[in-house]
Amino acid sequence: MRWLKLVLLVLAALLVWMQYRLWFGAGGSHQVAVLEERVEQQRRQNEGLEQRNAALAAEVADLKSGEAAIEERARNELGMIKPGETFYRVVDNERTVVPRQEPAEEPAQ
Repeated sequence: MRWLKLVLLVLAALLVWMQYRLWFGAGGSHQVAVLEERVEQQRRQNEGLEQRNAALAAEVADLKSGEAAIEERARNELGMIKPGETFYRVVDNERTVVPRQEPAEEPAQ
C-alpha cells in the first residue's frame, strides 16, 4: 500500500512538471502563440513588399519598352513640354487666399 502511494505521488509530480513545461517552459504553448503571431505579421509584410516589387518591376518594364512612359514621367515629375506646345495651368477656384492683415495702429503715447 505504501508503494502504491509513492508511485501515485511520483506520477502526480511528473504530471505537474509536464504541465508546467507545456504551458510555461521553453517551446510551450505561450511561446508558440507568440511565434505564430510574429510569423503572421511577417507574412503580411512580405505580401506588401511583393506587391511593391511587382509594381516596380512593371514600371521598369514599361520604361524599357517605350517612350510613352518616359514622356509621361518627364511631363508629370519634371514639368517638361514638347517644342511647339503651350502649357496651361488650371487653378482651382475653391482655394481662397487669406487677405493680408494690416498691422494694428499703435496707441498714442
